[in-house]
Amino acid sequence: MFGFGLPELCIVAVILLVVAGPSKLPQFGQALGSSIRGFKKALNSDDAVKIEEKKEV
Repeated sequence: MFGFGLPELCIVAVILLVVAGPSKLPQFGQALGSSIRGFKKALNSDDAVKIEEKKEV
């Protein structure tokens, strides 16, 4: 998937751990999960925006 293997993901996780610290990682995971959930919900939603042209009389 996108050329990311296990070594690359481990490197990214270590960099995130060093930059953010262990106390912020659960917050990042929660934000990422809710973002992905919202995106999937928007893709599967049947709520289409209807745009109607205004006809001049």
